[in-house]
Amino acid sequence: MTAEGLAELSDLFVVAAVLLYLFSMVGFAMELAFGRTRLDQESAAKVPVAVGAATVVDAPVDEVAGTPAAGGPVWSVRAGMVGLGLAWLGWAANLGAIATRGLAVERWPWGNMYEFVVGICFAAVTAFLVTQFRRNVRFLGAFVMVTAALGLGLAVKTLYTSAGPVVPALDSYWIAIHVTVAILASGMFILAGVAGILNLIRKEGPSRLPSKAELEKVANRAIVLAFPLWTFAVIAGALWADRAWGRYWGWDPKEVWSFITWVGYAAYLHANVTAGWRGRRATIVQLVAFACLLFNLFGVNIFISGLHSYSGL
Repeated sequence: MTAEGLAELSDLFVVAAVLLYLFSMVGFAMELAFGRTRLDQESAAKVPVAVGAATVVDAPVDEVAGTPAAGGPVWSVRAGMVGLGLAWLGWAANLGAIATRGLAVERWPWGNMYEFVVGICFAAVTAFLVTQFRRNVRFLGAFVMVTAALGLGLAVKTLYTSAGPVVPALDSYWIAIHVTVAILASGMFILAGVAGILNLIRKEGPSRLPSKAELEKVANRAIVLAFPLWTFAVIAGALWADRAWGRYWGWDPKEVWSFITWVGYAAYLHANVTAGWRGRRATIVQLVAFACLLFNLFGVNIFISGLHSYSGL
């Protein structure tokens, strides 16, 4: 297939990913809207189970499998499972878009804002799906899917750049190291940000969302994994800057806001571990860091001129 054909196939994969993420969001939303509240799930977490002629009382139930503790009508649980399957299909389409774009341009496909955002959406969905292996976080599915769909929609509608070569400063093996790690960290920070926003707006009392403590735990674990990656990305960026421009640090806006983002998440982790901050205060610190991340990803690249102005807009 020609480079033009691969580029067109990549664009089609992006459109397919948007549609699949949206359909997946509907499935997750139906489970969230029509399932039991978390209070009901806790009261039904153990149910009598008949074993032959005997009855075992207070037997545990498998939430992921859709047994009574998963709550609500059976069809709502199945809708959530369908949403999960569609999320995997969207993930595969998103991966296909990245792979075919890379083949079309014969380089790592992180050379402009369009490609970068497509990669970040993929990383965010990957973080959600990998977390789902460890614990049932389908309650986050609708919010992660709509975030990924909106991100890809923004990329197609506003940030789209035709497939082509990169500027000379980006023609380096460092793009595969520095940018890839930054994308992976950003995806996990987005998952944490979604959990943090839900934690902040969740009201006390019966809710179909998990407890604030559980939401905080999901966010904290994602940040604990993402923070070392972001640290490495900042260091790798400095090494690349030295190779490209002859200095490790030059107060470029992208460098400054990457460091501000690092400080924000470092402050969250420090407060969480040493000061014992929990609940609303810790969530606010986390979301301030998340806002810095979003400004670094979009505001700096689009609105502020600098050596990192490679948005392609």
